[in-house]
Amino acid sequence: RFRNYAIMKFSDQLEARFAEMVTHYPTKRSVLVPMLLYIQDEIGHLHDEAIHEVAQRLDLTDLEVRNVISYYSMLTTKPRGKYNVQVCRNISCMLRGADEAIAYIKQKLGVEHKGTTPDGLFSFEEVECIGACCWGPAMQVNYEFHENLTGEKVDQVLEEYRKKA
Repeated sequence: RFRNYAIMKFSDQLEARFAEMVTHYPTKRSVLVPMLLYIQDEIGHLHDEAIHEVAQRLDLTDLEVRNVISYYSMLTTKPRGKYNVQVCRNISCMLRGADEAIAYIKQKLGVEHKGTTPDGLFSFEEVECIGACCWGPAMQVNYEFHENLTGEKVDQVLEEYRKKA
């Protein structure tokens, strides 16, 4: 079965990143995960056209790309909010109050795990370790870390992102 995909044109920035990155590795396939992250950051999620474009450029099948996407929780084929709030639920953070932080954020945003606020501003996920074990409970919003969470700190962080939007 063949699909007709609309052609996805990379932005000038993505084109430059791709052209530069493929020169660093012995095989093109090695740039798959970083390119998927860059594409996701630019367009919000990895839709069919993006997957097909990357597969073509790296001499892979769409299925091979989808298999990689399904392996990494940081990659998604579904739209997320502009700000993806990820709260660590690993043991170190749990011992320091992650359960309470997760419940508070869910209530504050009005969404469950993998949910997105109606305005499309925030998505929420419970994730495994984000590497902030000594400063838990911790969360990551896109690529920015926020540690030693309290209700007050969560309110402050979310408000800062609302103002940025």
